[in-house]
Amino acid sequence: MPIYVYWGEDDFAMEKAVNQLRDRILDPLWKDFNYSYFAPDQTDAAIAALNQAMTPAFGAGGRLVWLMNTNLGQQCPENVLAELTRTLSVIPDNSYLLLTSRNKPDERLKSTKLLKQFATEFREFALIPPWKTELIVQAVQQAAETVGVKLTAKTAEVLAESVGNDTRLLHNELEKLRLYNIDNQTALDLNTVSKLVRNTTQNSLQLAAAIRTGDTVKALTVLTDLLNAAEPGLRIVATLIGQFRTWLWVKIVTESGERNPQAIAQAAEVSNPKRIYFLQQEVKSLSVQQLISVLPLLLELEVSLKQGVSEISVLQTKVIELCQICRRN
Repeated sequence: MPIYVYWGEDDFAMEKAVNQLRDRILDPLWKDFNYSYFAPDQTDAAIAALNQAMTPAFGAGGRLVWLMNTNLGQQCPENVLAELTRTLSVIPDNSYLLLTSRNKPDERLKSTKLLKQFATEFREFALIPPWKTELIVQAVQQAAETVGVKLTAKTAEVLAESVGNDTRLLHNELEKLRLYNIDNQTALDLNTVSKLVRNTTQNSLQLAAAIRTGDTVKALTVLTDLLNAAEPGLRIVATLIGQFRTWLWVKIVTESGERNPQAIAQAAEVSNPKRIYFLQQEVKSLSVQQLISVLPLLLELEVSLKQGVSEISVLQTKVIELCQICRRN
């Protein structure tokens, strides 16, 4: 009963895992007979996938049945739950059932508990939060090592700033760098990486910095660049919320009298205590009340975007308001 459940927002990493699973299970000569996928808009997709998974593989290799973008981890009708209960424990050993979703399965549901009970792999593909820059740099270094690209610490930082937490873009940029440097075993220099890597020159963290200093003109310029680069509004807001929460916690804990960088880092959920000094300098001119006042506006902005309000207009308006809060003495 080989069952695989993948979920998360990192579409590229999940896609790679699906391709690896498919290549491992299927015999190329028998692929047309043994590979099926069911889209969420298909009628009774879950029931059809489960029935298909019960069919032993033809010829060589195994059978792979892929239930794509399923919501069985969020809601499961009684008839589908009954079919899951009946089927999961008796799927043939050479038949593999794969379920994928962007949303995390609700562990309170009976369907999720069943899947966890029988799953060979129950795996999340999560994006690194954009404001956790140290983790993004680590991910860049790990990916570069896998692809075979040698980077210095500085070029890894530059690449991380350019691609953020977009793993697909990171892979594309690393592949470009690998081909450029294919006959050279030395690490790529900063000048080469800066010229070759796509860089929008602005990111959401730079927008947060401009808002923090109350620089309305710069903040609006950065926002325009982000929108022109097709950066989703909700992703921009998620980064701003994360960054301002970090600044707020650093400020609160520091003003409480705590001087130990490790204690402050733990309270603010900052992975590298060495960053605390710089974060303290960044919020030195802001009060706790100013930082607290920022968060409700950001949450209002998030709600507005989810309700379908004009993205450009509401982002510009809220950015101006946020700058005004941070500019107050």
